[in-house]
Amino acid sequence: MRTLGSLLKVTEGSSKQRNLTPIEMSSITKMDNIEDAKTELKTLKAKVEKADDIKARMVLEKLEEDEAKKKAQHEMIAYVQKQESCQKQFRQQLDIVQIYAQIPNTDVKFLARFKEGEGWRDDSCKSIRGVFTISQRAAMLLQGGQALITFEEEKVAHQILKLTSCRVSCESTTLDVKPKGIALETAVKFEVQVDVSRKELKVFNIPPSLPEERMKDRLEISFSRPTQGGGEVENVNYNGNTGTGIITFLKPGVAWRLAMKGGYKLNLESEVNVVVRPAYEYKLEKFQTSCGSSKRTILLEDIDDVEDEEDLQDHLEIHFQKPNNAGGEIESIKYISKGKALQAFFSEDTMDITD
Repeated sequence: MRTLGSLLKVTEGSSKQRNLTPIEMSSITKMDNIEDAKTELKTLKAKVEKADDIKARMVLEKLEEDEAKKKAQHEMIAYVQKQESCQKQFRQQLDIVQIYAQIPNTDVKFLARFKEGEGWRDDSCKSIRGVFTISQRAAMLLQGGQALITFEEEKVAHQILKLTSCRVSCESTTLDVKPKGIALETAVKFEVQVDVSRKELKVFNIPPSLPEERMKDRLEISFSRPTQGGGEVENVNYNGNTGTGIITFLKPGVAWRLAMKGGYKLNLESEVNVVVRPAYEYKLEKFQTSCGSSKRTILLEDIDDVEDEEDLQDHLEIHFQKPNNAGGEIESIKYISKGKALQAFFSEDTMDITD
């Protein structure tokens, strides 16, 4: 049996704190380092993931930018191609026809001989150049129930245009007509330069009976015969698709002499009649458009047909000739009744032109 003293010793001994060994202390330090490392690893992983997200987003944005860039490039290429196509089409249209206009037959008045610069000299090999100026007269459409009056003086027309209406006396009634100024239709003016070759002759209606080279030889032989009015040939151009050719003679004068005949006999496999014409080139220069108004002409509107056309025109002329009606001397007058229309033309001395 243990004694009380020994129990007290045991109790005292068991109540004392136990001291850790160096090995145990090292293990605790390592555990703390591992926890720190795990925390740092988590932080690094989070940063890496964030960096990967940023990288992926930047790559995606770059791809979108590349796609947008490619799209823009394709659109630009398409636009350039379309622009080139439009320009080509525009040039082709210019080569076909410039102006559609019905020009009546008229006598040509030659004003002067045209010389090209100071170095110009009379050369028989040069083309014959003609410069033609074509001017379209300004016009307007006169409707039924209207009249045009051209006064000799501008001031008279100006006085009439200040009036809101004019009362014209007829045989058995009076008319209230409204004066107004006129705006003329757009007119054009241009030059046509024609160069007629002294040495070249155009040939038409050539039958496609021979190969191209043989046909060129036959054309050269046929047009070289003096008995038919031909001469020495310098060059032959032949188009089998259109049945046309251009014969260039060595000396000037031969082409013009044959062109005046209008026809020529070719010796092919058989004798063939072809059409011959002068060879010429032409171009349009100095094209101008203009619009204007007549300072001496007024338009009368809202005219009722109270009398026949001629009598009513006489009453209008009498009224607007009188100074007490603000009128004056009349150069010309034209009235048409309702249901009719005509085109009125103006000369340059009766109109004010604006280019």
